[in-house]
Amino acid sequence: MSLKDKLDAVLKRATDAGDVPGVVAMVTKPDGTIYEGAFGKRALDQTSPMTTDTVAWIASMTKALTATAALQLLEQGKLDLDSPASKRLPALGELPVLEGFGADGRAITRAPKRPITLRHLLTHTSGIGYEFLSADIQNIQQREGIPSAVSCERASLNLPLLFDPGTRFEYGMSLDWVGQLIEAVSGQKLGEYFAEHLFRPLGMQDTGFVMSPGMRERKAKIHQRMEGQLIPLDLEMPSPPPIEMGGSGLYSTAGDYLKFLRMLLNRGAAENGRVLKAETVELLSRNQMGELQVPSLLSANRMLTNDMHLPPDNPHQWGLLNMINTKPLPTGRKAGSLMWAGLSNCYYWTDPTTQIAAVFLTQILPFADVKAMPLFFEFEYTVYQSL
Repeated sequence: MSLKDKLDAVLKRATDAGDVPGVVAMVTKPDGTIYEGAFGKRALDQTSPMTTDTVAWIASMTKALTATAALQLLEQGKLDLDSPASKRLPALGELPVLEGFGADGRAITRAPKRPITLRHLLTHTSGIGYEFLSADIQNIQQREGIPSAVSCERASLNLPLLFDPGTRFEYGMSLDWVGQLIEAVSGQKLGEYFAEHLFRPLGMQDTGFVMSPGMRERKAKIHQRMEGQLIPLDLEMPSPPPIEMGGSGLYSTAGDYLKFLRMLLNRGAAENGRVLKAETVELLSRNQMGELQVPSLLSANRMLTNDMHLPPDNPHQWGLLNMINTKPLPTGRKAGSLMWAGLSNCYYWTDPTTQIAAVFLTQILPFADVKAMPLFFEFEYTVYQSL
């Protein structure tokens, strides 16, 4: 059987069984796409089939693009990794550290022991967290009326740090702050910067914080898994958003995102020009968090995410864009590969050793779905077994 036949069979079997409503998956080498497939429906309450150009909310897959934009400004000398980021964005210097809660329930805070840097933000070691991973953040939001991250309101960023910058890893809204930093330094709205400096050279025509009418016609619905059933939701990010969230705000297609991953395989070169210098791609692909490791992510909101456990015998680190596995994975992914995902059960990886990259899009909550995540790993395993 060919690669296409094997992968088609894996994905079609899952949609036929109702494990996922629809899925789009693609694989690329440096010189072009070697697989693309789409199966199932865009929404279980509609008849439209999932197609390779289906538009999806890619959630935290936004982060790698935001980090890339920041690295472009780093190359130009407009940002640097290790000086206080508050020099360019004073609001970052106003975030206190959460010490605990008083008898009255109010947050007890203090000044941080060191300033937040761009390196802290890009490696999720800033102390900035996420509400769906922290009951403490939920308490503060509720008590102080701070809106949720999905509101895309500027006020949603006004949360205390969970620890001093640089002392541990905490997945959170750091890249939303990087988006604000990019706007402050470039003088452009984040989406405008992306369109000019990322989407144009990459040839990404179906990606944005606001969907064009053509994109909206091809959008898949998010589904909530509740008691084993997939329920289609009319859930979208605000359009237009009050602020463009660099951590989670983009809509895109598998084909567009694959162009971004192919650029990484090609050491910064894209179809319409260079996006990053080759040495920057080398830098972002190496561990940037010192002796720290990425821990398993434990849920504080089961509607949005399940626990995501990382193998204890395979330490994971973070570069400047995404997570790095230090040892080979059972799927076949080589050590030193880069990967991450989006809350809506979208996943990707880039393997510099094997010179392949892939993207896998579904639209399901909660994250680390009991059917979608195993399907992603089966897809990945089949890719490696077939090459």
